[in-house]
Amino acid sequence: MADFLGLFGDDQTENTTRTKENDTSSASRDPETNGSLQLHKEELDISKNNVDAGEVVLSKDIVEEQKSVDVPVMHEEVVIQRRKINNERSDDSISSEETIHIPVSQEEVEVNKYTVTTEEITASKRQVEETQHVQETLKREEAHVNTTGSVDIITDESDLSDINQS
Repeated sequence: MADFLGLFGDDQTENTTRTKENDTSSASRDPETNGSLQLHKEELDISKNNVDAGEVVLSKDIVEEQKSVDVPVMHEEVVIQRRKINNERSDDSISSEETIHIPVSQEEVEVNKYTVTTEEITASKRQVEETQHVQETLKREEAHVNTTGSVDIITDESDLSDINQS
């Protein structure tokens, strides 16, 4: 009888002495044969799966802008002046051999472009833990002993003294 009542104890208790005769259904049991009843309950089996939530793509676009800059430049001009001389006598002979060369210069604007780094954008991932509330209804089986007539139930375990007081 202790083995029979041991089935109604803690969920982890196993009945290791059950025989094939004890596993038959109650409809086919002889009233004088011992029987056993297994109790079951549901528990939550929670698992987590990684799923894709999206993607972040860092890229860059080229934006063009016109920039106008006023650059002062220098150039030389030749100024030719004529002034009148009052018929002064000269010892020079008349010749076409005499020339004067005056070099003229100017500044020319040369535009070159170069690249400079202005900013750095970084992207990284971090894991953030949060709690998600899960609510589910679980079922469990309870044993109830119904007696008719004058039947005494005797148990060896103090926590099972009245099985119907659950």
